[in-house]
Amino acid sequence: MLPSVGRSPRRRLIRGGYGPIVVTENAIAIREFREGDLETVVEFSLRAWAPVFASLRNVLGDDIFLRLHPDWKANQAEAVRSSCTNHERDVFVAVADGRPVGFVAIALNAFRDRMGVIEIIGVDPDYQRRGISSRLTEIATEHMRSRGMDIAVVETGGDPGHAPARAAYETAGFTLLPIGRYFRLLD
Repeated sequence: MLPSVGRSPRRRLIRGGYGPIVVTENAIAIREFREGDLETVVEFSLRAWAPVFASLRNVLGDDIFLRLHPDWKANQAEAVRSSCTNHERDVFVAVADGRPVGFVAIALNAFRDRMGVIEIIGVDPDYQRRGISSRLTEIATEHMRSRGMDIAVVETGGDPGHAPARAAYETAGFTLLPIGRYFRLLD
């Protein structure tokens, strides 16, 4: 049995050979990513990001959106695969009902020394609004801290489709640094 740390009636953080594992009352466990998780993670990620890309298309208009994302599903699937299989990333998955339902990929010493970045995070739409994203964010920041990082960063869009992500990060204590990125179609 792995030793537990920080026990509470609702959840406990366990540290062991496979990194932190969170066991919760509602049967969501967080563990290290395994190679066999990949296709499930890619599949639910595409469903999770469909509304985000629809929002981007609405904001940018078809002409710009289609130039930037002519095949967003293929590009997003490749981004997830790349993050999950990159040996320079630490990846954790949320598991429910015996399968992955969320994931987070973390880059350490990104941008500068001692800065950790949540590179990509996603939750199966069938499991959203259950606190999984918050738990993954908490695991990511705790993992960064345990590896000597003193700043955590996460980026997301400013469009309506990214509003839930912005709310989650603000709730987790991140500070928003507004950055403007403007697009114009040149014919």
